[in-house]
Amino acid sequence: MRVLSRLLLALCLVLGAAGGAVIAPLSAVAQQRATAPDYASWNNVAEEAEAALAADRTSNEKLESLRATIVEWRGRFLSAQSANAAQIETVKNQISALGPAPTEESPDAPEIAARRKELNDQLARLQAPGLEAVEAYSHADGLIRRIDANIRARQASELLRLSPSPLNPVNWPAGVAVATQGTKTLWSETREAWQDDARRAEFRNKLPIILLLLTVAAVLMWRGSDVIERLTQRLQTGASIRARHVAAGLLSLGQVIVPVGGMVLLVIAIEITGMAGTRMSALIQVLPIAAFLFFAARWIGSWLFRSSGAVVRLTERPAEARFHVSMLALILALEAFRHAFTTEVRPPLSLAAQAVWAAPAVCLVAIFLFRLGLLLRPKSAGVGQDQADFRLRIQKLIANAVLAVAVVAPALALIGYVAAANALIWPTVGSLGLMGIILLLQRFGTDIYLLASRRGEEGRDALIPVLIGFGLTTLALPLFALVWGARVTDLIEIWTSFSEGIPLGETRLSPGVIVTFALIFAIGYAVTRLFQGALKSVVMPRTQLDKGVQNAVVSGIGYVGILLAALIAITGAGIDLSSLAIVAGALSVGIGFGLQNIVQNFVSGIILLIERPISEGDMIEVNGQFGTVKGISVRSTWIETFDRTDVIVPNADLVSGVVTNLTRGNLTGRLIIPVGVAYGTDTRKVQTILTEIAEAQPLVMVDPAPRVHFVAFGADSLNFEIRTILSDVNFKLDVQTEILHEINERFAAEGIEIPFAQRDLWIRNPEALGGEAARPHVEKETQPPPAPPAEPDPRYIRNDPQDDNGDD
Repeated sequence: MRVLSRLLLALCLVLGAAGGAVIAPLSAVAQQRATAPDYASWNNVAEEAEAALAADRTSNEKLESLRATIVEWRGRFLSAQSANAAQIETVKNQISALGPAPTEESPDAPEIAARRKELNDQLARLQAPGLEAVEAYSHADGLIRRIDANIRARQASELLRLSPSPLNPVNWPAGVAVATQGTKTLWSETREAWQDDARRAEFRNKLPIILLLLTVAAVLMWRGSDVIERLTQRLQTGASIRARHVAAGLLSLGQVIVPVGGMVLLVIAIEITGMAGTRMSALIQVLPIAAFLFFAARWIGSWLFRSSGAVVRLTERPAEARFHVSMLALILALEAFRHAFTTEVRPPLSLAAQAVWAAPAVCLVAIFLFRLGLLLRPKSAGVGQDQADFRLRIQKLIANAVLAVAVVAPALALIGYVAAANALIWPTVGSLGLMGIILLLQRFGTDIYLLASRRGEEGRDALIPVLIGFGLTTLALPLFALVWGARVTDLIEIWTSFSEGIPLGETRLSPGVIVTFALIFAIGYAVTRLFQGALKSVVMPRTQLDKGVQNAVVSGIGYVGILLAALIAITGAGIDLSSLAIVAGALSVGIGFGLQNIVQNFVSGIILLIERPISEGDMIEVNGQFGTVKGISVRSTWIETFDRTDVIVPNADLVSGVVTNLTRGNLTGRLIIPVGVAYGTDTRKVQTILTEIAEAQPLVMVDPAPRVHFVAFGADSLNFEIRTILSDVNFKLDVQTEILHEINERFAAEGIEIPFAQRDLWIRNPEALGGEAARPHVEKETQPPPAPPAEPDPRYIRNDPQDDNGDD
């Protein structure tokens, strides 16, 4: 109720409703009217629990009953801890209004001191019930923990108990005696019932109904499952509707419902006869449960190990896997029937009889479980990183665990650790069945998703089916815990601890607080985004502000809205962060050093949004990157280059570095094209041609007009420059390309040559560089080798294109 009241209060604060001011007083009135726990009765319960724990002779059933009672008291104490909360808060505010606590240097005035003492006494009286409830809550919680520890110790001792080995023939007569005694009891009960004239008369009167029920039950159990399976296959393979998989899945449930219904009719028919005694009634009551276990396991195996259209391909031999699953289902049903048969034995079974009766079932299950583990074990796993390889690794891990259990459990049972063997092998079978149910539910949920989204089979690899499987696995964790022997009270205790949350300052961070915070923040975030959208699409386009200012205003309002949503969510959820101020201050120093670059870019982004030296759509050059600004955020700026690559530039580089903005304010820009012609060309003619070409371009502005300048006598050419102003600098390269094409065509038509660099190299004494290659071959063989040639003097190597006479 407290979580609900806080949630309603938070919603009222966000929506601005006036009813938020009414909920708090109502909550205070409810707290004032809450009656205090009866601590005298609680002390009696606590003494009884202490005595039971000290004696250590109380049965587990009695301890569980005591624990349930103590859990109720603990809940009352938890509610009583918030007694007088509104009055306590009021008195604390009154004490704070009196000013700081007095000291020897600055004592309070007599009137203030008397009032402060009166308020402090009142505060102590108001806090007393809550403190007493806190102490009682701690006592109750400690007793619950001690009872849980005692029960778990007993369970562990039971698992490690060594029974007589079932391999010893001396223990076999004890098991045979149980079967003999049970059979005799059943026979004697049936004979006594048949010898009763009244029962026989009743049986004859109801014989037609009994025969009808038996006939229907036989048909449903014998043929019902097969008929439903054929209908399911026909619907799944022959139907053309999109929902055929969903319909086939729902129809296939009849494979479990129909035969179990037949078993229920069989039980009703037996009970109608009036011939069932106490032992027979106990056995027939378990028949529907056994039938459900058998047919449900068969149904799971038929879906998991299908020759075609299986949920996942778990094995290459699905028919054999289905057979082993069916045998495990049959043994599981017989085990339920055996447990009911031996439970009614009086006196209870001896350890030898329990071992003789339990060990064969364990060994038989281990045989089929071992073979099923081999079939489930994939041939290769872990060869990649994709989803299929991950599934194969998990499947291999599960298969190896099944194989280990199939080997260890029968060994324990034959040694005599029957309880440990049962606690190991039957939960393994139950876990495999639960995993199969999860796979089937994921398949069913995926089929519904494909039907709703109108997607094909490729949609099975989407995110939603994966989330469905993850959610189902998470929800099944408590069921796995129960299968492996966890008590329901243990799960409830875990949930209680989770629901109470952890203390955070003056607040307990519980799931209710988290949900309240998330809900209020989500509402605030949605309102902020809605307001931003309205500003950006409706309000801002009708203003005289440019696009950069509009984006800056919209972004700033978004940050302010998110900050306000967070503050309102914290306040509405009742989270008090005052006690974390010192810790937050200490952490902020380290965080500041670690995130200084991010903070620098954040501040730079705000500067860019406010000063707007660049805007979206501007063509800029920064750090050697040239492109168009596509977006500005608070941390970085997104630039798209001309080769369509995206460059993310930190905002700090745009603020502190040198940035060239080619289109700031307008799109006009200058284009300079250098042109060189050969020596001897008529320069006036060249200037005229270049001017005509530049003036003919449509993007070249008339005012100022394009100019052609004769700029220099180059080493190889006469150098000119075309200087123009373009109306749209974004087409700079296009205009340059077109001008160069025109220049090439006009120069070719006018016979004007565009020179290229030429160099003449003159070498003195070239024969010295030839060496032995210049001498006759005979002399090379008869004459002694000449002295090595002297290195050429670099002074005689010339590189002067103007000197053509070859003089030294």
